[in-house]
Amino acid sequence: MERKVSLRKHVHNILEITWHRKPGLGFWVNIILTAIISLNALAIILDTVPSLQKKYHDIILDFEVFSVVIFTIEYCLRLWSCVEESAHSHPIKGRLKFIFSIWGLVDLLSILPFYVSIFLTDLGFIRILRLLRMLRLFRVSKYFHALRVIQNVIKEKREELVLSFVFIFFILIISSSTVYYVEHEAQPEKFTSIPEAMWWGVNAMTTVGYGDLRPITSVGKILGGIIAILGVALFALPTGILASGFAEQIRGNKQKIRCPHCGQEFNHSH
Repeated sequence: MERKVSLRKHVHNILEITWHRKPGLGFWVNIILTAIISLNALAIILDTVPSLQKKYHDIILDFEVFSVVIFTIEYCLRLWSCVEESAHSHPIKGRLKFIFSIWGLVDLLSILPFYVSIFLTDLGFIRILRLLRMLRLFRVSKYFHALRVIQNVIKEKREELVLSFVFIFFILIISSSTVYYVEHEAQPEKFTSIPEAMWWGVNAMTTVGYGDLRPITSVGKILGGIIAILGVALFALPTGILASGFAEQIRGNKQKIRCPHCGQEFNHSH
């Protein structure tokens, strides 16, 4: 006898990722939410164009209100149905865990600025809050497999990435400090401190070279050339780590098989 699925479980299944399944209600809900998020990002961008803001401000504001209502309903439904997952099974602790999870915070912060701005008159603070609306873009990654692959790669390679960026920062401090002591006497008005020299160090290591700060002494130029070449090699470290992570992730996905009955994935055993 087939077990009856509760309303809460049904809502949870609809809101969960269902791209790999046969197109159903959950599939179209995800499509609609993705479209609203994308249109929100477009509205935020267009609202900063003076001519468009003057002409379409009311339409953009109405769409903002409509979107916040939709996102608020979705957030409440997710908070209500999250206990259907084993990780959030406790009715109180599970929901608190969901609220303070990464996606829970992204969902909350994407709607909170709208409600806070209703009770505030400080325009400067409201502008800062409006920047948080861009967090809605992170919600799109919940609905796209490719973006979830990127998340998995970063999660699996986080230790190697942290180590490589710590090493880059370590080299940045050493190179900036060295150039400061070499160039400070020749250019006291430009290389005023080591933090100021770090701006030059970032430009040199990334080979951007804005030109606002540059060494003029012979020793400084030699150091600058070495640091620029070293920077290319150093920034190849995280690139190589991510490339290997993507290769492993894609290879792992190809080795998975899916159960035709329940849709669950299993690793292919040779």
